[in-house]
Amino acid sequence: MPAAKKREEQKKQEDIEQEIVRVKLPRGIQVLGVLERRLGGSRCSIRCLDGKTRICRIPGRLKRRLWVREGDIVLIEPWELNADTKGDIIYKYTRAQISHLKKKGLLSKLDEFEQF
Repeated sequence: MPAAKKREEQKKQEDIEQEIVRVKLPRGIQVLGVLERRLGGSRCSIRCLDGKTRICRIPGRLKRRLWVREGDIVLIEPWELNADTKGDIIYKYTRAQISHLKKKGLLSKLDEFEQF
């Protein structure tokens, strides 16, 4: 039994190291955001780090794989039309990835939003 527990701990450590190596960063018009509340029908209200609140949806190809909750850090791609109010959720970050993003300074504006 102890050997099995050691293997589980090693696997968890390897998973954390892998996640930190492969952190998806925002490119182009993509923005990081914090999920404020779920609205139903695969739609969510998200406060983006560019200062705007958008109604975002989970695209059909990600509906079964992407489970989100309030407070999750997600990657958003604003739509071409209504870019200030609507967008798509592309990716959800794990805890290890969030700590890596904080170390890089990409979530520095996050502290400002938590004060409100």
